[in-house]
Amino acid sequence: MTDFAITIAGDSALNLEFATTISAQTSGLIRTAAQTLEQDPIEGVRELVPTFCSLMVIYDPCAIGFDELVAKIRGKLRNLNSAENEVRRICVIPVCYGGAFGPDMQTVMEHSGLSEDDVVRIHTGHDYLIDMLGFLPGFAYLGGLDERLHTPRLAVPRTKIEAGSVGIGGAQTGIYPLDSPGGWQIIGRSPVRPYDPTREQPILYSAGEYLRFSPITPEQYAAIETQITAGEYEYEFIVEGA
Repeated sequence: MTDFAITIAGDSALNLEFATTISAQTSGLIRTAAQTLEQDPIEGVRELVPTFCSLMVIYDPCAIGFDELVAKIRGKLRNLNSAENEVRRICVIPVCYGGAFGPDMQTVMEHSGLSEDDVVRIHTGHDYLIDMLGFLPGFAYLGGLDERLHTPRLAVPRTKIEAGSVGIGGAQTGIYPLDSPGGWQIIGRSPVRPYDPTREQPILYSAGEYLRFSPITPEQYAAIETQITAGEYEYEFIVEGA
């Protein structure tokens, strides 16, 4: 049985706290807990919000009380386990690295002592687990950035980073879903938009899934951008372990 603490988060939410440090195992437990509560819903629960180490449960206190909710949650999650051989859903993100698309590539190269080709090879050589979504709609907090690419954030954040920009902030990497201020080192940009409110599924991916960055040329970037504008681009998803 997996143990977790339950803490109060205001008058209409509680947190299931699984750990105090980030890990793939903790992320798996949170994901499994969320899936269990989604598939066998508790009346009165409005929303589930996974984070790095906990799962927030938002509920209607007029529909269910705190003590009753806690009892039902513990009952449904009493045999919770994170499956090791799970199905992985991977969202492929095409990225044009360096040049005008990656204004901070040189900084990352100098900090790491690597060439641009090495930075791209290392950055694209790993599938990144989405630990949680936050900050902006569709902003994925990713685990697993190779230590060789860890680079401090900008001393002075930019007032605007373009949507689709891919950057490194300390020990993390990610993609900006919208134009936004930010202090990450930008090494490339993708023509795809992780968040688009006009799509049937506004956010391309969910916590617990994976991102795979794939290098493209400026010409491919332009072609994909044209396809997206015309509504003809097919986003690539890979399912492993099915």
